[in-house]
Formats: sequence, C-alpha cells, structure tokens
Amino acid sequence: MDAVNETIVEAGSASSGTASGMSGLTGRVLVCSGGRYESQANAQIRESIMDGWADCFGEDNVTAVHISAAASSIRILKPTIVFAIGSYLPESTYFGEVCREAKKIGAVTVFWATEDPYEQDANYRIADDFDVIFSCDRWGHNFYQRERVFHLPLAASPKLHYGEIEADSQKTIDVLFCGVAFTNRKDIVRNLLPVLRDLNIKIVGPGWGELGIGFSDARIEKSQLVELYRRSKLVLNLGRSLSFENKRFVIAPSTPGPRTFEAALAGAFQVFHEDTHEIRRYYSADEIPVFSNRVDFERLVTTYIDNNDLRVKMARKAQARTQAEHLYKHRIQYALRVLKDEGLIG
Repeated sequence: MDAVNETIVEAGSASSGTASGMSGLTGRVLVCSGGRYESQANAQIRESIMDGWADCFGEDNVTAVHISAAASSIRILKPTIVFAIGSYLPESTYFGEVCREAKKIGAVTVFWATEDPYEQDANYRIADDFDVIFSCDRWGHNFYQRERVFHLPLAASPKLHYGEIEADSQKTIDVLFCGVAFTNRKDIVRNLLPVLRDLNIKIVGPGWGELGIGFSDARIEKSQLVELYRRSKLVLNLGRSLSFENKRFVIAPSTPGPRTFEAALAGAFQVFHEDTHEIRRYYSADEIPVFSNRVDFERLVTTYIDNNDLRVKMARKAQARTQAEHLYKHRIQYALRVLKDEGLIG
C-alpha cells in the first residue's frame, strides 16, 4: 500500500473522527515520546498528535507518557495500542524495552517517525521492534529494510493552529518567514534579495540577523505565529536541509513539513519554494502557489502583493482543504485503517 495518495483521499473522506467512526474500536492507547534531546518543535507536534488521538479514540482512552516511563505504564494501564512518536536518534531512548512490555500483553506497537529523512541512518534502532512504522517523508519511507512501513505526513491541529481569516485585517508585513537559517534557506533568500529589498520584510529566526534590515535572530513561539500570519501578505515556505544521520543514502526530503499545514490552517497565504512537485499532492495551485527561482518569486510578488481579495480567496481555499484533509485526526484515522488492514486490530 502506498500511503500518500490514499492518505489524501481516505483522510479527506473520513468520518467525523470519533471512535464509533472507526468501526466501533475500543480499548486504550498509550502515546509515548520525549527523547532526551527532543526539540520544542517535536514537543508541540506530540501535543498535536495527542489531539488527533483524542478526536478519534476518545479523550478518556488516550494517555501520554514520557518514553522513560512507558514500560511501567504499559504494565499498569495495559493499552491496546502503544504509539511511539518523534525521533529515534538518541541512544538513551527505551524503545526495545517498551515493545517487549507491549508484546507481553498483546498490544500493537507503532512508531511514527516525525524526523525523517534527517535521521534515516539510525532507523535500525526501531526497525525490528515495532509492528508498524509510519514515516513522515514519502521518499524516506522506502529506505527501511523491513515490511509494514507506510508514509504518513504530518498535519495541523485546530486547537493550536487555527486562525480566523479577516479580509479587512491590516497587513503591515509584505513577506514573512519564521524559522532557523539553515544553509539552503540562506541560499534561497540571498537569491531573492533583489526582490525583497523593495518590500517590507520580516525574516526571523536564529542565524538571520547578519543579513541586515528586516532580518532578526529572534525566536518566535508558535503561539505568536498566527498573529504574524494575520499581519503578513505573503508567507515564505522554505524547507529544511539540516541532517543529523543521513549520510548512507543522502535522502532528499520530499514531503512538505508540518509548518505547511499549520500555516494553511492559520489562514496564511503561502508561497512555497518547490524542490519537488509533492506539494501538489496536498494543495492545488489556487491554494498555495510555488516558485523555484527569483524570476518565479518576482512574478508571484507582482501578482499577489497588492491583490488582497485574491490572496484572501486562496488562503480560504487552503484553510478549507486543511480542515477537510490535513488535520491530525485524519492522520490517526488513516493509521488505524492501516492497522485494521494489516490484521493487527479488529
């Protein structure tokens, strides 16, 4: 089964997200994560995934624990599904112990790798332990040397990311980008500088300050992002290039990161820097336009910077698509269908 197209089609047509909508599934889910070096971004993704499980399985049936306490929690709670998420890179994580305890009680074990493909060389740490592995990256999911590996993109959470789109809101920022200044991002932005210099820009995140006016090294909390999106005409979407353990196959990331879905749900009008065509598996050209060079970007600026009605129309389409297909409840519904199809749950 190839997960991407089916995720988009099936998740979008899924039921309202209750446990009864999943063929009467009952039981308890234990979600575990939180490696020693877990980033704040991963912690927020964990919170979003918990919301998705609560929507699908019922809040009372879902418990979250730190990975270090997961084995003892399994013995006490006796869950039906043990669902580990996040990074598999730190050697201090306890995945083997967790899976051994889960197997003793007959629980299904699942890992959702949310850092693929940047840690792909280290996937041996989970490859033999879990019944099913989901990878957040379409291309990267092909590099696990085992069966029952599926692609499951990240998504957005209504509780954390939704923002009202107000057609008459004052847009004081022409172009916004928030995120770490990875090398590839700096290269892209330097190429766009002849266009950006004529605009009111806000490029924020560690490593940007050296580029001058409009650039800042400040860190922006996700809770502040929705307000910045509301004040911005164009939001740049630039992928990440920093790999930690990805030297064996040097896998290029393919699937858009979670910020794409989060920004769309927040009501941002995004312009997406395109390395592959995979964005079109999730959003159409009249929802999120793309660019791959300075000429393309300048064309987008010319078309949209002063056309508030068109930007609002497209942002609303992208937000509606996200609400219909790209929430964490849709991803969890898909994961449950995979487990059912594989004969792991009834």
